[in-house]
Amino acid sequence: MSVQKEMKEPIDYGDPAATSGISVFDRNFDELFSYDGEDLGLTYSASGSAFCLWAPTAQEAELVLYPSWKDAAQRQIPMMRDVRGTWRLSVPGDLDGMFYTYRVRIGELWNEAVDPYARAIGVNGDRGAILDLRKTDPARWTQDKPPLEDPVDAVIYELHLRDLSVHPASGIKHTGKYLGLAEAGTRGPEGIATGLDHIASLGVTHVQLLPIYDYATESVDETLLTEPHYNWGYDPKNYNAPEGSYASDPYVPGLRIRELKAMIQALHDRGLRVIMDVVYNHVYDGFRVNFTKLVPGYYLRYKQDGRLSNGSGCGNDTASERRMMSRFIVESVLYWAREYHIDGFRFDLMGLHDVGTMNEIRRRLDDLDPSIITIGEGWVMDTELAEDLRANQCQANQMPGIGHFNDGFRDAVKGNIFLHDQKGFISGGFGFERNVKAGIAGAIYYGPGLGQYAQEPQQSVNFVECHDNHTLWDKLVLSTAGAEDEQRRAMHHLASAMVLTSQGIPFIHAGQEFLRTKDGVENSYKSPVEVNWLDWERCAEYAESVAYMKQLIALRAAHPAFRLRTAEEIRDHLVFEDAPAQAVAFTLRDHAGGDSAEHLYILYNANPEGAALKLPELGTWDIVFGEKQISGLEGGILTAAGIGMIVLAVN
Repeated sequence: MSVQKEMKEPIDYGDPAATSGISVFDRNFDELFSYDGEDLGLTYSASGSAFCLWAPTAQEAELVLYPSWKDAAQRQIPMMRDVRGTWRLSVPGDLDGMFYTYRVRIGELWNEAVDPYARAIGVNGDRGAILDLRKTDPARWTQDKPPLEDPVDAVIYELHLRDLSVHPASGIKHTGKYLGLAEAGTRGPEGIATGLDHIASLGVTHVQLLPIYDYATESVDETLLTEPHYNWGYDPKNYNAPEGSYASDPYVPGLRIRELKAMIQALHDRGLRVIMDVVYNHVYDGFRVNFTKLVPGYYLRYKQDGRLSNGSGCGNDTASERRMMSRFIVESVLYWAREYHIDGFRFDLMGLHDVGTMNEIRRRLDDLDPSIITIGEGWVMDTELAEDLRANQCQANQMPGIGHFNDGFRDAVKGNIFLHDQKGFISGGFGFERNVKAGIAGAIYYGPGLGQYAQEPQQSVNFVECHDNHTLWDKLVLSTAGAEDEQRRAMHHLASAMVLTSQGIPFIHAGQEFLRTKDGVENSYKSPVEVNWLDWERCAEYAESVAYMKQLIALRAAHPAFRLRTAEEIRDHLVFEDAPAQAVAFTLRDHAGGDSAEHLYILYNANPEGAALKLPELGTWDIVFGEKQISGLEGGILTAAGIGMIVLAVN
C-alpha cells in the first residue's frame, strides 16, 4: 500500500506528546501506530463485553454507556491505553440492550463519537447499540446461495428499496421497507406481478441495492418517517450497520438487522443474489464524522494547503491508502459478506480508492467466496493520490477480477450523458460504430484500433441506464425532438438488446424494462418519491416492453456465446461483419463458449429506413430473435425493417 504524501500540518490535531511528536500526516505514523489485531470495536458476550478503540492521538479515552437511545449517560468509564494507539476496556455483566459511545480528549477538547466499527446502532445512528447478533438471525437463515459460475453469467438489476414499493398501485404492504422487497404474491394494475415476483420473473440473477448502510440524518431522519422525504443514501454515517428508515421500527436496534437478513434470505430463496452499493470513498461530513472526531486528520485526504481533498464532489475523500482506513474498508466489506451473506459489492466512485485496497478486497473475498462479484465506478477523477495508484480504468490491468462500468459503451449507445441533446448510435447519431464494437467485445483489446481498458470481459459492466443521470427514456426524449414515441420505444429496446448480447456483465436499471421516466429530472437523489417510484401503472401499460426484456435475458441465458469467459475466447470466436452506417453486425462462430448453435449472427440496426446485409457463407441461417424486424431473408441477404436487433443461427 502507498502512503499519503507528507504535508505540513495546517491545524493543531492534538498534543504531539500523545504520539511522541509524530503527526498524523507524517510518513512514519502508520509504521508506528497502525494496528493489526482482530478485536477492534465491541466483542459482546452475556458474561461481559470488551471494547477496543484505535485513537493514537488521544490523551484520554472513555466508554460512555446509555440506557436508551435518548436518555442521559448512565456511566462514563475510563479506558486504558494499550499498544499501537489502542485503548481497551472490559465491562463485566450482560450489557445487552445498552447503548454506547466513546469520548476522547484531543488536546484540550473532548469529542464524543460512535464506534466506527459499531454493528448495531440506535435511531439515526447517534449511538452504538450492544446486542447479541445471533439473536438477529431470522428463523430461516442459510448459507445456501443461487449458483453463479462466472461474473459474466450475471444479469444485474439496480434498485432503490423505497422505489420498489411506494407507488400506490404496488400492492405491497410494507411500503418502503426491507420487508417490502421480501413480499411474494403482490399484484398491481391489470393483475401484473409487482415487487419481488416481478423482479424474479424477469430472469435477472442479481439485485443491486442502492445504499442500505446507515446514512446521514440530514438526508432521511428516522424519527420523522411519517413525513415525505427521500434520498438515495450516498452519504455514509455508520458503515457497518443497516439504515433504519427501511426497518418497520427504527428505534429497535436489532430489528433493522433481522429484517434486512430476512429480505436477503427471501431473495436467495427466489434464485436472486444481492449486491450492495457501498460508498467508502467519502463520508457525509468530513468534520462531524466519527472518524474525524476520534483521530482528526487521519482518515481523510488533505491538500497541501490544509483543505480537504474533494475529488468526490461531496466535500471530502477518504484516505484509503492509509493502513487503518484501508483496513477498515476491507474488513467492513468482509463483515457484510459474512454476517449478511451479501453476494457482491458495487464501489461508488471507485476511482478515488487506491489499487492496493481494491486488490486486497478481491483477495480476501476470493478466500471467502470467489463467486462474490466486485464492480465499481472506475472513473478517472482528481484526488490527492498519485495517478498511478488510483483504482480507475487506467489501472484496470492491475486489478484482475474487478469490473468497471463501461461509460464509453454507454455514451456510444445513447449519446453523451452531459450533452443532453446529443444523439447516440440508437437515436440516429453517426460515427459511433467503432465505440459500439469496443463494447460488444467486452472492452478488451480486440485488435488494432479496437479496445478499451479491460484485460478480461468480466471487467466490463455494460449499461445504458442507472440511478444517475437521465433515464434512457428521458435521454431519448431530450435528444430526438420530433420523433414519435413508437420510434423511441424501438430505440430503447435496441439499447437494452445491445447490453444483453455484448460480452461482459450486463446491468439494467429498475424500470428500464418498462421505459422508466423521471419526468426529465436528471439527478433525483432527493426528489419527491413521485419522481423516483417504480410506476406500476406504467409497467402495465408497457407490458410488451417488459416481455421484450424477459426475452432478451432468456436469450442471453440460452446462449453461452454471449457470455464468453476470456479475452482469448472473444478474439477467437467473435468476428465483426460488414455493415452499412448506423448498423453493426457480428458473428459468434464455432460453438462459441460451447453454444449449441454452430454460428450466431447478430445485427444492431439503428437506421429507421432499414438495411440490407450480405450474410457470411457459413450455412443456412435460421431466425432466433427479432423476426418482426426482418422483411427479407433469402439468397444470403438479410433485409432489416427499421430499428432493432436481429439474431440468426446456423445450427
